Amino acid sequence: MSDILEVDPDCYDARPYKPGDFESETTSLASTIYRGVFENGRRYQVVKEGRSWCPSDEQQWESLEAGHLIAIILDSHRENPLFYAPVENPKHILDIGTGRGSWAVDAADLFPETIVRGVDLFPPPGEWLPPNCIMEVDDILQEWTWRDPFDLIHLRHMLGSFTPEEWDIVYKHCYDLPKDAYTPNFSERVLEAAENWNHPLNTVCTMRQSLEKAGFVDIHEKRYRCPIGPWARDATLKEAGRLHYHHWATGMEGWAMFMLTKWGTPKPWTKEEVQVLVAKVRAELKDPRLHMFQNTRRVWARKPTVEEMGGIPVKEEEDVAFIKSEEVEG
Repeated sequence: MSDILEVDPDCYDARPYKPGDFESETTSLASTIYRGVFENGRRYQVVKEGRSWCPSDEQQWESLEAGHLIAIILDSHRENPLFYAPVENPKHILDIGTGRGSWAVDAADLFPETIVRGVDLFPPPGEWLPPNCIMEVDDILQEWTWRDPFDLIHLRHMLGSFTPEEWDIVYKHCYDLPKDAYTPNFSERVLEAAENWNHPLNTVCTMRQSLEKAGFVDIHEKRYRCPIGPWARDATLKEAGRLHYHHWATGMEGWAMFMLTKWGTPKPWTKEEVQVLVAKVRAELKDPRLHMFQNTRRVWARKPTVEEMGGIPVKEEEDVAFIKSEEVEG
């Protein structure tokens, strides 16, 4: 198990999975969403017809980009020209009405450890995104399926987007806490039980520090964000997610049974309680509205040379011992 379990709604199609989805190799957005609908020579979104009075085409995106740059210039004297909210080290940011996605991309660049999600009724035009920036096509008036609380919710250039009653719904969604999901709860429970047993499962979080403590140098770390389920658009991630789902589906009971029945809180669980939770998680992972992914990492390092350690080798044990140069000279 890896260090963090998060929810990622990076999908434009909320229809149920088909059996073949867990075997397919590619995924794409519906072409009609990209085409939109044309009126008076301008293109509009089709996710919810009649919802947006503002076109979704290159000319309008050029206008949105100019508006974004104006806002940046007006606050260019600040270290963070994107927002004034006193938010430090955010984990999750939501950009409502992301449009071309310029603000979301800039926020992702400014906070590389933050997951920034941009949502709108039309797919943004850009092909490249920072690895921590996710774009989604959705109607935010509907029930929100994000399970992680947002540290910051941003919206701009949304004049005329909603009726007064709909604005109330939007702000209520922003205020309400997300509902609990079984999968993050499963992970937290197992991690907690492992801590109670004094056999922590957060090794991926501590590997780098442990190697440094042991004396290793030139330490490197590569982080991965692997989907759980075949929901990703990228073909490689889709295949990894399909396999990762089976990794979870077949491994969950084994991960949880010993830990929770012996070290679970507030008291040890019964076998049946563990099986019920595992069944709920398995069903949740197949829900196309909830796109889970798991953070993991690979860490590597090397033992320093004798010269780097500031000494000369002892002949009898020159591969494991050394004498400080100043002691020899003295």
